[in-house]
Amino acid sequence: MDLLQFARGPALTWAFAIFAFGMAWRLLGILLLKRRPDYSEPRHASSWPGAVKLIITRSWPRREFRQRTIFGQAVGYIFHIGLAIVVFGFAPHILFFKGLTGLDWPGLPNAVVYLSGAITIAALIVVLGRRLSHPVLRLLSNFDDYFSWLVTFTPVATGMLAVAHLGARYETLLAIHILSVAVLLIWFPFGKLMHAALVFVSRGSTGALFERKGASI
Repeated sequence: MDLLQFARGPALTWAFAIFAFGMAWRLLGILLLKRRPDYSEPRHASSWPGAVKLIITRSWPRREFRQRTIFGQAVGYIFHIGLAIVVFGFAPHILFFKGLTGLDWPGLPNAVVYLSGAITIAALIVVLGRRLSHPVLRLLSNFDDYFSWLVTFTPVATGMLAVAHLGARYETLLAIHILSVAVLLIWFPFGKLMHAALVFVSRGSTGALFERKGASI
């Protein structure tokens, strides 16, 4: 078994198994979390408008903090959108998802995907540079922040190198790319990458709670 066969076979299989187990473990842990009963009288009959409102308002910087937070949020949006284009718009990725789930959709032109990949890499480097240079961010950062950045950056970078056939044989680059994706899948449920699955759930829960209490959102 060569490196590419190992990456496509046992490595990816185990990565998906750990990913599925980790996701189930995290989600069940949240669903089964014991909650204290709230005996207070609700200020509003329905709490879902607050959930929707908080999801929307927290997706954009508040006016009071806009000047200080707009740059970080803009870079964050850029690399998240870029990642989505690369992952779900690249034809070989779509073929992979089709083999996995049976779902199929049209791919984007390669030029769009390559440009998005390059922009994503640049944005991720800016994010890391800002974290390392900002005194408060650097103080608050821990292993999870840096490792989550690394396992996000590496699949994009190795994918771009594989597409460009740059640095090694294509089969070797492809194997490294797949292995980097496997590491990302394994880490996803256990690190801060999990926010991709929980961000709207947590915001919605907080918004619903605020609505019940009559708090300003």
